[in-house]
Amino acid sequence: MYFTHADEVWSAHRNLRALTATVTGVTSAATDEALLTGLAERIERRQSSAAEAEMPEIAAWRETFSRMGLKPTQYRCASEALLRRYRKEKNLPSFHPLVDYLNHVSMAYAIPIAVFDTEKIGAGITVRPATGTEEYQTFQGTVENPEPGEIVFAGPDGHAHSRRWTFRQSARSVVSQDTASVLIVAEAHHAAAAEDLAGMEAELKDGLATLGVVLGASTILTETHRRLDF
Repeated sequence: MYFTHADEVWSAHRNLRALTATVTGVTSAATDEALLTGLAERIERRQSSAAEAEMPEIAAWRETFSRMGLKPTQYRCASEALLRRYRKEKNLPSFHPLVDYLNHVSMAYAIPIAVFDTEKIGAGITVRPATGTEEYQTFQGTVENPEPGEIVFAGPDGHAHSRRWTFRQSARSVVSQDTASVLIVAEAHHAAAAEDLAGMEAELKDGLATLGVVLGASTILTETHRRLDF
């Protein structure tokens, strides 16, 4: 299996950096409240010092969305959406021990993190402009076709596992109680992206072990190192 970005994405977004990692033993994942509490404290400190739009990680994604012709206040990257919801509610609903943990990590770093059930993504994923023929499964049970040129997480089988890049993931490949292994992808465009993603990678190694799951291959993708095979 593989994860990569198409040449068109790298050409248009030179500052892109991506942390990719695989995790197995997901059915054994268990919530660690102390871990979540520590992350929640970091999120509170981050939000007390700046509004989401002022965070460099979010500002870079807003600029990226603008370059794609999207209104950044209408379509928000996943980390901004989480942070805005958390600011209002001071809590998030629980979905799955691994997903809950990664949502907190995403907010702590203000970097969007996608997590895919590897059994649902076929041979792999390429982040690329859509042709318009891909099928995206909504959480309401309907099927949409992305706009031609829209950036999607695409499988070779014609499925789009996200729409508008990091705006929304497909219901097809989300983590469930039966998920055994996952692919994690965190992407950033801000000036300190490489350093922050390296810090996230180190944090995930400890945090995932605390949850009782196994971190497999992990690497940070750049314009000269574009692909993870696993």
